[in-house]
Amino acid sequence: MKALRLAHARSGQEPARFDAYLLETLMPDLVGHDRQPSAFLVYLYLAHRAARARARSVAASLQTIAADTGLSKSAVQRGLRTLARRRLVRVEKASRTAVPSYVVLRPWVRR
Repeated sequence: MKALRLAHARSGQEPARFDAYLLETLMPDLVGHDRQPSAFLVYLYLAHRAARARARSVAASLQTIAADTGLSKSAVQRGLRTLARRRLVRVEKASRTAVPSYVVLRPWVRR
């Protein structure tokens, strides 16, 4: 699988690795076709958090995602709706008031 590496020279952290599919196919599809750049940013954010934690899911409130991405809460909600509809993210909640966990799905990867 082809991967792209992005890193800030002075970050001192391991560079982020993304499937080439994300930037070559998913970005133009979400940003250009669906006109939902917020969905792409939210997907990148959740994928990065899951990869760094080496976990299948990421627990984060809408407010946390909004603050960390610079998006408004409503833009995060729209993005998450688009991602769930496209089956790129699965939302899991223990109760109505619980902080949701987001499972980042990669349907283009065969297992």
